[in-house]
Amino acid sequence: MDFIQNPEEIEKRSFEIISERLGTRRFDPDGFSIIKRVIHTTADFDYADNLFISDGAPLAARKALAAGASIVTDTQMARAGINKSAAAKLGCAVHCYIDSPEVAETAKVGGATRARAAVDAAVTSLEGPLIFAVGNAPTALIRIYELVTSQELSPVLIIAAPVGFVNVVESKDLILKLKVPHIVARGNKGGSNVAAAICNALLYDTAGER
Repeated sequence: MDFIQNPEEIEKRSFEIISERLGTRRFDPDGFSIIKRVIHTTADFDYADNLFISDGAPLAARKALAAGASIVTDTQMARAGINKSAAAKLGCAVHCYIDSPEVAETAKVGGATRARAAVDAAVTSLEGPLIFAVGNAPTALIRIYELVTSQELSPVLIIAAPVGFVNVVESKDLILKLKVPHIVARGNKGGSNVAAAICNALLYDTAGER
């Protein structure tokens, strides 16, 4: 058996297989690259149905990324999974405050999760357009929802993709209620890899890569 060895050819063939498996299904062209990138990352075709992309969200995100928006993740794993060269090409920085000693202390004193405190740290520390990519912590989404509804935060995009069972579906449902652009992995599925894949799809589209 002849195996494909070239990394670019492997990725190209992977996306061809995804397109073949999706068959004649029709998707909004503005978000199709995001769906395919998430399926490529997870090998899970359920995302063709459960990934909700609000109207105009990809376009709003790409415009912000082209202007050097900051991306904030809830885990170091998600931050590590975001393509740094594509982000750097656009002048975008990727931040994660979850390991900050100040965040840990604030969470301990307040009896809250570090993910929740990390959202506050990002909001107070960063200027300019913000994209939040949440792949693990529902409490981060809950805090983002609170800040948006109190008009203390107006992010360019919220990526809501926590995985698990406790508060996961409920926190995603909160984001689905917002008028802020959002991309939500509905149900219990998700993960840091999914959040990073969504970011990468947007970065590649904006930077004209892949």
